[in-house]
Amino acid sequence: MKITSVEVIKVATPFKPDTSTWQPIVVRVNTDEGISGYGELGMAYGIGYTAGFGMCQDLARIIIGMDPRNNEEIWEKMLKKTFWGQGGGTVIFSGMSALDTALWDIKGKVLNTPLYQLLGGKTNKKLRAYASQLQFGWGLGKDKQSLNHPKEYADIALQAVEMGFDAVKVDPIGFDKNGVWRAMDLTGTLPQDHVELAYQRVKAIREAVGSGVDIIVEMHAMTDTTAAIQFGRRIEDLNIMYYEEPTMSLNPDQMKQIATSVRVPIAAGERIYSRWGYRPFFHNGSIQMIQPDVGNCGGITEGKKICDMAHVYDVKVQAHVCGGPIATAVALHLEAAIPNFMIHETHRYSLLEGNICTCKYDYQPENGYYEVPELPGIGQELDEDVVKKSFIEKVS
Repeated sequence: MKITSVEVIKVATPFKPDTSTWQPIVVRVNTDEGISGYGELGMAYGIGYTAGFGMCQDLARIIIGMDPRNNEEIWEKMLKKTFWGQGGGTVIFSGMSALDTALWDIKGKVLNTPLYQLLGGKTNKKLRAYASQLQFGWGLGKDKQSLNHPKEYADIALQAVEMGFDAVKVDPIGFDKNGVWRAMDLTGTLPQDHVELAYQRVKAIREAVGSGVDIIVEMHAMTDTTAAIQFGRRIEDLNIMYYEEPTMSLNPDQMKQIATSVRVPIAAGERIYSRWGYRPFFHNGSIQMIQPDVGNCGGITEGKKICDMAHVYDVKVQAHVCGGPIATAVALHLEAAIPNFMIHETHRYSLLEGNICTCKYDYQPENGYYEVPELPGIGQELDEDVVKKSFIEKVS
């Protein structure tokens, strides 16, 4: 079996202008035996998807003609024969991740078995999930909202609980008192009134959902070490499950300083790439739950190794999921197979019809738990009508 071509797809979506920064990039790897595999780039949001789109094309050129079942050989080639691969970074590892995932999809289809079986079988029969990014609203088909008052946060959390979730995640500090996102500098010692407003938002959620629902507090790395310690100490009495990305992940020593200064477990990882990127965090013990994104950490090949490495350090895993339905399916397979799985992220984007309609299948949790896809490979593909409307660059 040989790789004959790779299609890099800028997926057509019907999102409104207020969500226009959302742009999934998917690769379809084709073979001489008529079997194709899908993988998604972990850069659907923020700035950079065009770079990722080009990176996939560049990497595709060096794997044409190779056997797609030899994923370890191909992964090493992408890492070491590109020169820049050994320097790491979001763009090159996202490109590697998308292609690597597609190779695993092909392997599963060749063997007529779901991906999780190739990773060791099910360690977890069902996957507990949490409702992610409540500060932007929640619910099937709901447009992005701007929440301000603590009661609004409590009401949104209750909506998630009514859908069956017993865990939620919120960024309480991103919106200012006027409901404007990232309107203020969140570094250094923060204004006390903003700290108190953010605290009251989380407190309102805790009081509304009770002690039986877990709360993850998300900072999006907008805070620096000083601000993260200041706010982290303020929320210690609210029984927080994890304190996520309290600062950026480029300096492991700063994350360690926060971890030793705040009595809340730390979570991070969506912007950490490969085993080499995670190693210093494992070594200094600063992260208690890692959040690798299969779409940018190095794919399934590397993602499984990162999770196994975390297990050595008693670190739990929640795959970061903020992408299209392909990203969701792949994360479910990885999480089903690993013994140190903690919880699955159900991002609010996964509830939007403009996202759901891009693929053939809609995997959603029931009563806060996911079943793992049982179709061969990753169990997800782009809808062919969507492919026809999408912009595609083919490398052969």
